[in-house]
Amino acid sequence: MIVIPAIDLKDGHCVRLKQGEMEGATLFSEDPAAMARKWKDLGAERLHLVDLNGAFAGKPVNEPAIRDIIRELGDELPIQLGGGIRSLEVIERYLDDGVTWVIIGTAAVKNPGFLHEACDAFPGHIMVGLDARDGKVAVDGWSKMTGHDVIDLAQRYEGYGVEAVIYTDIGRDGMLTGVNIEATVKLARALHIPVIASGGVSRLEDIQKLCDVQDEGIMGAITGRAVYEGQLDFKAALELAARYPRPPI
Repeated sequence: MIVIPAIDLKDGHCVRLKQGEMEGATLFSEDPAAMARKWKDLGAERLHLVDLNGAFAGKPVNEPAIRDIIRELGDELPIQLGGGIRSLEVIERYLDDGVTWVIIGTAAVKNPGFLHEACDAFPGHIMVGLDARDGKVAVDGWSKMTGHDVIDLAQRYEGYGVEAVIYTDIGRDGMLTGVNIEATVKLARALHIPVIASGGVSRLEDIQKLCDVQDEGIMGAITGRAVYEGQLDFKAALELAARYPRPPI
């Protein structure tokens, strides 16, 4: 399983939110590119970037910071990026800049035709981000709940050709309360494409639990606040995950 550090971008800085609340953002670094280099040097295999302003604005906002990170890393580390991606033009621009996978979230729910077009236009480069509470999907930076069942939507998007589903339990994200193993496994069992766990991955125990069920189709775990605040030792998490042979997902 891949342990993936998150860099959440707000106003050009690296921050973390609690349950998606922009007003409660904690600043961790004013130099996101340097933070990206830190994670690479510690052994990260990929990075998870989120344009938080973009997620709320519905369009890219932190492109300069994203380009700085890409320039800093070059081809050393693949990047998955989400937040404010609403057009094929934006996807193409990000991929041309050097992003490896683009994550479509709110737009996938509100305009599934767009997601389908993106998968057709950029095969192998589109992931979908599904943020849910109690099995129901949230959109618009988690500010609005929908009646959509997360498994139903994920299965539909799998048919479109997405590479993976990033599943976030928004009741746990940024709260350091532990990952929702049961819901993550339930989703992974319903799909043939891999799931990346997010939300509440906050200690070695969470990494252990996810490694124990990785054969269900769980490819990776995104962690943010816990590694910034020192609650989860990133190198120890990598060493733990490395003890488990990766399943052929």
